[in-house]
Amino acid sequence: MSGLLLDVRELTVQTGAPHAKTLVDATSFSLHAGEVLTLLGESGSGKSLLAQAVMGTLPGDLIAGGLVRVGGRESRADDPEQRRALWGRQLVLLPQEPWSALDPIMRAHAQVAETHQLVRGLPAALASRQATADLVRLGLGADASKYPFLLSGGMAQRVAFAASTASQAPVLIVDEPTKGLDYAMRNEIVELLRSALAAGGALLVITHDVAVPRALGGQVAVMRDARIVEMGSSAQVLRAPSHPYTCELLAAEPASWTEMPDATEGAHADPAGVQPLIDARDLTLRFGPRTVFENLTLEVRAGERLAITGPSGSGKTSLGDVLLGLIRPTSGKVIRAPELKAQGLQKLYQDPLAAFAPQLKLRTAMDDLMRLHRRPPQGLPVLLEKLGCDAALLERRPDQVSGGELQRIALARILLLQPSLVFADEPTSRLDPITQKLTMDLLMRSLAEYGGTLLLVTHDPILARKSSHRCLTIGVSSQAS
Repeated sequence: MSGLLLDVRELTVQTGAPHAKTLVDATSFSLHAGEVLTLLGESGSGKSLLAQAVMGTLPGDLIAGGLVRVGGRESRADDPEQRRALWGRQLVLLPQEPWSALDPIMRAHAQVAETHQLVRGLPAALASRQATADLVRLGLGADASKYPFLLSGGMAQRVAFAASTASQAPVLIVDEPTKGLDYAMRNEIVELLRSALAAGGALLVITHDVAVPRALGGQVAVMRDARIVEMGSSAQVLRAPSHPYTCELLAAEPASWTEMPDATEGAHADPAGVQPLIDARDLTLRFGPRTVFENLTLEVRAGERLAITGPSGSGKTSLGDVLLGLIRPTSGKVIRAPELKAQGLQKLYQDPLAAFAPQLKLRTAMDDLMRLHRRPPQGLPVLLEKLGCDAALLERRPDQVSGGELQRIALARILLLQPSLVFADEPTSRLDPITQKLTMDLLMRSLAEYGGTLLLVTHDPILARKSSHRCLTIGVSSQAS
């Protein structure tokens, strides 16, 4: 394979003095035209930091070391200005959190067209037509005029993908490109990545979804605790791993799970005469001319585990918001049990950044909650330890921790309140298989301890089957099973 596009030598990331800590140990790899390297590993292992160090977008309090060569230009990792001129033209990063990457006051079509026009240099009319074609190819033709806040997480991910790849830069770094996407759309994204390889590009892919490297092939590097513990061809590593952590990672995929704790007990028996916790009747929801769902009837019993599945953008989150009383249905009604108080309804957001004040330390957010609701402070470190989350992360702002770490902190905040009902919107979409299983086990056990109810939104039908009493599929025709 000819054409060296990316060469990384002895790349490191550390915190500053006086308490220097290695976040990415010395890492070297190279990518030629048509090659892909996929980074697998637990949340917080350093995968995203490695990508940010290559790009030159590390937070200011972190220090990079080593050398980065993009095409024919070499620069020190701690001199990001040398690579800034390459952004969009030689080097592109698709970030993990699409909502934070998109311009909140620009419509989806304009954001994609802008890249075609300003980076590729296409005339305005041609750039507009190309942006339309890109969005149609990603199933977003009807959503081109929407602002990011009107898009679902999966839809925002696809818009960010279209805007990032429109420049046709030869080196593409993609951070969790398939999180929050249903299987069909995940496969579409994988095909688009393959097309970038076929066109002579190189890919550095960060993912917790083992299906992605299986489909892409190429090389796989498994990261744990800031360093690569195993590296080789995807066929070899994923079929016959040599490191115990890789074996554990593959064994933790949902397909290997037994039934989740409490997943076959109790509340779904629906004893006669017992009032449901939530009784939704003939719900219809429309946004302008678009019908999200219509004539949907649903009962949720205390202690039940109900999974809500369906394609990205099909209305799963919107249904939850209606059931929680966050938005009103166009028609129909939702009857909530009298004992179901406002505090007893809690939502775990798909995008954890949306759940925290961006400029406050996480410690402040958690302390405010415990003081307001009179929760014992010792409960928080216990929960964080169970979730495998370092309490020291609370000293950072929400944007200074990984998506998986922030999601677990958001879950801990909810569980401190012991709510009667948790609406968990893709609660594990940012987590590696091991952390996903640990998190779901803890969520199920915690709810079982006090009789809490779970509404679980997931794009993964296997996870839905393993974690629920029954499943409601949202789509062309919604039905529970």
